[in-house]
Amino acid sequence: MRKNKVKVVIWGFGAMGSGMARMILNKQGFDIVGICDMYDKLVGKSMYEVLNIDVQNHDVKISNNIETLIESTKPEIVLLATDSYTNAAFPKIKFLVEHGCNVISTAEEMAYPYAKEPILSKELNDLAKRNNVTILGTGVNPGMMMDLLAITLTGIMRDVKDFNITRVNSLSPFGKTVMEEQGVGFSVSEFNEKREKGLIAGHVGFIESTHMIANALGLKVTDFHQSMDPIITDVDRKSPYGYSKKGDVCGVDMRSYSKLSNYNSINMRHPQQIEPELGGVKTRDSIEITGQPFVNMTISPEIDGGIGTIAICVNMIPHVINANPGLKTMIDLPVPRAIMGDVRLFLDEE
Repeated sequence: MRKNKVKVVIWGFGAMGSGMARMILNKQGFDIVGICDMYDKLVGKSMYEVLNIDVQNHDVKISNNIETLIESTKPEIVLLATDSYTNAAFPKIKFLVEHGCNVISTAEEMAYPYAKEPILSKELNDLAKRNNVTILGTGVNPGMMMDLLAITLTGIMRDVKDFNITRVNSLSPFGKTVMEEQGVGFSVSEFNEKREKGLIAGHVGFIESTHMIANALGLKVTDFHQSMDPIITDVDRKSPYGYSKKGDVCGVDMRSYSKLSNYNSINMRHPQQIEPELGGVKTRDSIEITGQPFVNMTISPEIDGGIGTIAICVNMIPHVINANPGLKTMIDLPVPRAIMGDVRLFLDEE
């Protein structure tokens, strides 16, 4: 086992970044050497004060200067939890890679950036190879529940035809920003107006998941389109950060429809809403694949999106460090698994 601990910097200390820090502090073989966040109420505070836990080993002050932080700490890997889109994450990843850091990004589009940003993807791949580091985008979805898990299930099939993949989840744990992005509490007319202006985010990741599945099977996506509709509640619903009265919008129902080069299809549905049980809805993750044999898998209730994203980012750290340099996706790396022992046991010798 290598002697040195894995030096980690976390860039973005919101729900995901702080959750990753909390998880890492409960694992062996890691050393969080820096935190970067631009929120003025966090800057200068101790990481441990924000997490409300006792100081372990050495204190870490939250900085808003990523350049100084990276140069002074020289981390082996940076967990980047700041963006959803590849073009927004690109300059940050470029900076980190040019400073010799491996990167794991939570940006949904980074799970398979070739789908929307092939030019930026090639540039990132070339940059990573030149600087001898690895880049990965991952999360619970995209990154696992609607793509990698479905791909893995095809491993026991001798013929694969159509995919029908559904994730029904609750928005209740999320904050005010997510409520606004998903249209929670809007009237139907207000939702429709904001949707037309591109102000309703819905789920980001259908096209990335679709292309990941197709690529893993040696196929191409020949046609793709998606839709977004409001979910209208017939009862009043209240979550910690959202409220929808009867007749208003409590979430969004996202669907995508794709054709592949073998004339088969990948169809996805992702309805997400606050307090789904009040509408008689049970959360779940389900994957149905027609072929030989027929596959029908359901996990109920849904895999928690926050915990799942935090965990998969941390659990992929040793696989990213071990990987050959370049821009990777989840189909390029070993099967994800929980780190229960010292992380250094998973690492190649220095």
